[in-house]
Order: sequence, then C-alpha cells, then structure tokens
Amino acid sequence: MIAFVFVLLLAMMLMTTPIYVALAGTVTVVFALFSDIPLMIVIQRMFAGINKFSLMSIPFFILAANVMSYGGISKRIIKLANILVGELPGGLAMTVVLASMFFGAISGSAPATVISVGALLYPALLEKKYGEHFSAGIVTASGSLGIIIPPSVTMIVYGAITGASVGALFMSGFGAGVVFSLGFILYAFLYGKKHKAVITTQTYTIKEKIKALKDAAWGMGIPIIILGGIYSGIFTPTEASAVAVFYALFVALIIYREMTVKSITQMFVRSSVTTAQVMILLSAASIFAWLLTSEGATTLLASSMLQFSSHPLVILMMMNVIFLVGGMFIDGASLIMILVPLIYPIATRVGIDPIHLGIVITVNCAIGMFTPPFGLNLFVASGITNKPLSFISKSVLPFIAISMVILIIITLFPSLSLWLPNVIYK
Repeated sequence: MIAFVFVLLLAMMLMTTPIYVALAGTVTVVFALFSDIPLMIVIQRMFAGINKFSLMSIPFFILAANVMSYGGISKRIIKLANILVGELPGGLAMTVVLASMFFGAISGSAPATVISVGALLYPALLEKKYGEHFSAGIVTASGSLGIIIPPSVTMIVYGAITGASVGALFMSGFGAGVVFSLGFILYAFLYGKKHKAVITTQTYTIKEKIKALKDAAWGMGIPIIILGGIYSGIFTPTEASAVAVFYALFVALIIYREMTVKSITQMFVRSSVTTAQVMILLSAASIFAWLLTSEGATTLLASSMLQFSSHPLVILMMMNVIFLVGGMFIDGASLIMILVPLIYPIATRVGIDPIHLGIVITVNCAIGMFTPPFGLNLFVASGITNKPLSFISKSVLPFIAISMVILIIITLFPSLSLWLPNVIYK
C-alpha cells in the first residue's frame, strides 16, 4: 500500500500536477480503491490539519511582509544594509545577505524575501559587474534566510505538529541564521577580493550613515517588537504576528506615508492569494501525512532507521538526507507536515533535542527552497531575473555546496542554535 502511495504521488508530480492536488488526490484515489472510508474524510482531515491556533500567525506575517514592501520599509532597510557593508570587497553581495536577514526577520517567508530583496538588488549587482550567475545565485540562495531567521513560517508549522515551543524555536533560529548568513557573507567577500571589478568605489560619510540609520529605525522596530514581545512573555508568537501588522501599517501610513489607496488594495489581494496558496498546501500535506501514519509508515521507517543505527548523530544525518531529497520536490512547510509525524517519534526515542531537531529540519527546508528541480525560490528568481530555470539552477550550485557545509556544522554543534533558549529558559 505504502509503495503504491508514493508511486502514485511521483506519477502525479511528473505530470506537473500542482503539489496540493497531487497530495490530496493521492489520498482520495487510495481511499476510493482500497478503503470503505467515506471520501468526505479527506475534506474533514484537510480542515483539521490547518485548524490550529499557531497557524493563525501565518497570514499575519505574510501581510506584514507585504506592508513592508508596499510601504517603503524594505528599501530603507536595504539602504541601511548597503551602508553597513557596501564599502567592503563584495559589499553589495553582502548587502543582499544582510537585507535578506532583516527582511526575513519580518516576513518569515523565503519567496517573499527573494522578491523584495532581489527586485531591488539584482539589477544593482549586474551594474556593479558581479556577473549574471553570481548575482542570480546569491539573490536566490539568500532568500532562504527568510525561513531560518525568526519569525519563520516553517518553525511555526513544526511547532504546531510537535508541540515544541515556537518561542524557543525562534530563539534558536538566531544562532542558525547567523551561521548560515556568515557562510554566504564570507563567500561574497572572497568573490569580491578575487574579482577586483566588483569592489565598490562608493563611500559614505558619517552624516549619510546616521541618516540611513534614522530612516530605517522605524522599520527595524518591527522585528524588535515581535521577538522582544515573544521572549519577554508579553504576547505569544500568534499575537505577535497581529502586532507586527498593526505596527507596520502605522509606520507605512503615518511615518513614511508612501502607501496609496491603490497600493493598499494590491497589498491585501497579494497577501490573500499567498495565504491561500500556503494554507491549501498545508491542508493537503496534512491529509497525506495522516494517511502515511495510519498505514504504519511511522513504524516501518522507525524500524528501518533504528536497525541501521540508534546513535543520535547518525539518525540526524539520515534525516538530513531524507529532508534534502524531499526538499527538492516539496516546499518546507508541506514537507514538515508529511515527514515530521513520521520521524519525530524516532528522534525523541534516541534522545534528540526537539528544538535542535526543529532547527536542523528548518535549515534543510531552507536549502530545499533553492535546490533543483522544484525549489520554490528558483521559480521566483526566474521571474525577477528573466532567466530560464536552468540558468538559475546552475547559478545556485556554489551556494548549495556552502549550505551543505553549514548544515553539517549546525547538526554537529547543537550549541550554535540552542545557546540563546538555554540562557533564557535556564
């Protein structure tokens, strides 16, 4: 039965069936052919999969990200990032990474980060002679920081499934996000040193730096309010998402005053569409995960992995392989909905910290966002760069290699991500 399920799913994906249709359609076909269970259960389980309080934060974080884009907050943050590192070799490429970190601290979405940062900085990278492949690669790969730097939609989904503290996951995401970012920043610096043409000749006065900091200060207040409120216990991550929206609207409408009636309409429409896309994927993934669990896939996978080894590090490495391969085909949130119910019992059985597991899985999902053939960032980057998918896929290869090294480091050294929650909750 399980073999038939995966064969059918693979066949649907090869026919370029939308992922949510492939997931829910596979379950429907299996129930229709091999079970007496009423097909109405498919709809009921899909609804139950997203009927969770913690998932309410997703539409709010998506809306907050779009308020940033339409309200002029994003461009001020990008300008500040450029002033901070723009004078260094490879400085503009470092700006892409830093801006992705800042934007990820508000949006929680990798595709949204690629769009917001890439649309502004990809043309600038080409103008500074960084080369088309490098420029497309760093924009596409850095966008994945959107789901590592808190708040992260992927972490929210993981917390909803496992019951792990979303606040602790957010704190751990800082350490992992900084390590991930430093890998890309180092590569950008070395690239700039090697290719002298990309060393910027632009310098900034102290007055210009102070002005840029003042201009971006209101926008930078969003992640401070979100994370500070969560860590201090003032509000939950779900409540923080609503606070983020109201604060972002206040900054965009009252402070910067760049939003028009037309842009407000476009912002809400775009947020609604994105939310609908995310939720239908999560609901379809939840019913697929329920099918696998009910058919005994959890027991089968656990026995297979534990038969090979029961050492926590070996289990983590095996999970890395599973998630890396899965991330090539399915977005991170859906992948977590499908696989975490299967592998979480194995992890707890061998003594793996649930928070560390969540961070390792999140980093895997981030890499999957720009891994061919179906990494979502690849398609988004193709749209903003006007380059074919094959070109983008080739451009991200060096960044995939760097990310693999970073993933191994984060896996081997849990303290890199767990130090902050350990300090706060000690």
